[in-house]
Amino acid sequence: MTAKGDGGGGGAVGLAANGRFFTVGLVTAWYSSNIGVLLLNKYLLSNYGFKYPIFLTMCHMSACALLSYAAIAWLRIVPMQLVRSRVQLAKIAALSLVFCGSVVSGNVSLRYLPVSFNQAVGATTPFFTAVFAYIMTVKRESWVTYLTLVPVVTGVMIASGGEPSFHLFGFIMCIGATAARALKTVLQGILLSSEGEKLNSMNLLLYMAPIAVILLLPATIFMEDNVVGITIELAKKDSTIVWLLLFNSCLAYFVNLTNFLVTKHTSALTLQVLGNAKGAVAVVVSILIFRNPVSVTGMLGYTLTVIGVILYSESKKRSNKP
Repeated sequence: MTAKGDGGGGGAVGLAANGRFFTVGLVTAWYSSNIGVLLLNKYLLSNYGFKYPIFLTMCHMSACALLSYAAIAWLRIVPMQLVRSRVQLAKIAALSLVFCGSVVSGNVSLRYLPVSFNQAVGATTPFFTAVFAYIMTVKRESWVTYLTLVPVVTGVMIASGGEPSFHLFGFIMCIGATAARALKTVLQGILLSSEGEKLNSMNLLLYMAPIAVILLLPATIFMEDNVVGITIELAKKDSTIVWLLLFNSCLAYFVNLTNFLVTKHTSALTLQVLGNAKGAVAVVVSILIFRNPVSVTGMLGYTLTVIGVILYSESKKRSNKP
């Protein structure tokens, strides 16, 4: 009896250990894909000289459309959820439009700004989320929650003043990307709020990605003259660009997949905490790789922003408790 008990206990410990290893592996994959796609976007758009952010975003969305279908229809990672009406499809299309604006603006900003500053501005997402939530849903937070947004905004203002590589157009694009990302979050809560219309993030991506490709195709044709021809010519001279675009596009899908899996196996709060840390890791890694100049003022500003985001998360968590 004792031997059986020990074996059962050992099995439970083994399962727990395997579960921890699995979670650590997921988090590592999430970190790697998030930071990897960010750095690779920067490399392609800035260092490599592939100055076509709309086409790059379209490649990302094409990969997301194909791989989402494969993951859901063939691999059955999650059950497929069907679109129930034209109204629901119109709502998904609206979200896709905002999502496109966010990703394209973010990619454009990477042409002009270092990753470190891009992440500092991106950390202000909670500020824009609170603003849009108040405007569109008249949802008020506690005064403490709003107070925590002061260091978030102040930190970015300080970081902007101390950024050696500051570029006004890049900064505007980065602010636009951050605001659009927050707007998508709020709109998603409003448009797909009913039980019949709710979609998990993987199914939402399955429907949003093809719509995004349709929206981005005319934009890249008219705004990025002969981008396909130029890419083909680049590929003839050096096939590296093909592999970079393929890997980058697959990595963009992997970001969404690991994001979903980490949330599923941990919690949305854990993802939020990890996201705060991810920004700091991305800053350090980008500085080491790209050697972009940083100032003490800029780093102090970014640190203040991160502290504000952490305080905001804590305040939201406490206010949501019954």
